[in-house]
Amino acid sequence: MTELNVEPQWTNPLRDPQDKRLPRIAGPSGMVLFGITGDLARKKLLPAFYDLANRGLLPPGFSLVGYGRRDWSAEQFRDYVFQAVKERARTPFHDKVWERFADGLVFVSGNFDDDEAFDRLAEKVADIDRTRGTSGNWAFYLSIPPGFFADVCHQLQRSGLSHADDNAWRRVIIEKPFGHDQKTAQHLNKVVNSVFPEESVYRIDHYLGKETVQNILALRFANQLFEPLWNARFIDHVQITMAEDIGLGGRAGYYDGIGAARDVIQNHLIQLLALIAMEEPVSFSPAELQAEKVKILRATRAVEPFELTTARGQYSAGWQGSEQVCGLREEKGFDPASTTETFAACTLEISSRRWAGVPFYLRTGKRLGRRVTEIAVVFKRPPHQPFGPEETSALGNNAVVIRVQPDEGVLMRFGSKVPGSAMEVRDVNMDFSYAEAFTEQSPEAYERLILDALLDESSLFPTNEEVELSWAILDPILHYWAESGTPEDYPAGTWGPATADRMLSRSGRTWRRP
Repeated sequence: MTELNVEPQWTNPLRDPQDKRLPRIAGPSGMVLFGITGDLARKKLLPAFYDLANRGLLPPGFSLVGYGRRDWSAEQFRDYVFQAVKERARTPFHDKVWERFADGLVFVSGNFDDDEAFDRLAEKVADIDRTRGTSGNWAFYLSIPPGFFADVCHQLQRSGLSHADDNAWRRVIIEKPFGHDQKTAQHLNKVVNSVFPEESVYRIDHYLGKETVQNILALRFANQLFEPLWNARFIDHVQITMAEDIGLGGRAGYYDGIGAARDVIQNHLIQLLALIAMEEPVSFSPAELQAEKVKILRATRAVEPFELTTARGQYSAGWQGSEQVCGLREEKGFDPASTTETFAACTLEISSRRWAGVPFYLRTGKRLGRRVTEIAVVFKRPPHQPFGPEETSALGNNAVVIRVQPDEGVLMRFGSKVPGSAMEVRDVNMDFSYAEAFTEQSPEAYERLILDALLDESSLFPTNEEVELSWAILDPILHYWAESGTPEDYPAGTWGPATADRMLSRSGRTWRRP
């Protein structure tokens, strides 16, 4: 095969030149995807690669190598990727884009501990460098259970795949979970960092790739309106919620032993807390942004006593909208005696001048009232109100609510006089919606994160220190739960167990009902 001379910049004629959302194009590079046959790859990753190619954000010689145990031919692998793209891609399908993208698809069959298979993989990578102009730049995406990280990292090192020649790079992208607790996270980091230096490790938290999450930084630091009030003098408390209306379904076997706190609070919600609470960085460079998040995480701890400041539950049979659904113990593959929680809530506090005395309430659960992720910053009531009790009986606390999904936007709740001759004040909402304010469609989270990894833009990826600090915050709660009884039942379609409501009602507060 002849060598190709590939220009580093390439413009797709299908790409709108006015599209400023993802303007940087990845340079010559390729990616090896471990776990190519998994649900994440089929539903999210493969469509994201095609969408990036469709937007003209991947180089023309980009190559995607799938590694898995299937005994697939090149044609079978191409058909598998084609079906995933046709079913899940967000951008229109174009034959020419697909043909160009499919030219770079390669499949290597093997197990994670198979020396011969990894040697074949190394030969394929070297051949692609010669023929498709990838310039020795490769990322390795580990969309596999953490138990296999050591095998894959060892094989990448043994086969020479982890080593880059001068002026080339090698990176590793890791999917969560990042350990089971702080001790296992530290061990996992040592395993990965023994092969890849920390600056070459990209830990995927797909929530950080969402447009609304990144808008937290714009909301706080690009506006004078909010920052003077963003402190304990004015803010009463903060609620961070990630609610799902689905059950475990086919994930019961995977989920048992992990639970809602490990699955969501340790990574997604604590990262959201860090963005809400962090101080203004000098710049949005990865080092400056990550440094401010680390400062917040170091100052954050779980509030005791945990029997009063935490709650956990398991969903029981009930109604999810108009559908009657089974309880957790009836889910196929789930141990009826398991104490793994599907609902988790906790109270955290930050020891800093800005946040002293402000509780942060985090909650997540399955089979809740609706699917929603939001951050509610709830303000204190005015120190003096000249209104009588009957005039403000319908008035609550002012709030700024950042909706991460599904109706992305920002809501401000404040009091306004009701029209009429009487003085009556009640809550009204001022609602900003991404869908209504912008004609541009937000990029999907995995599109943004995959492109950032290829561009060496690590701002949205948690460092090993962030991961270990997050576990240090959560571990005391997990240890308490492991030694204290069983989770409380809550009916499907409700907002969690009664203990979660009591967790806030003791201080005169209530959860928002999104």
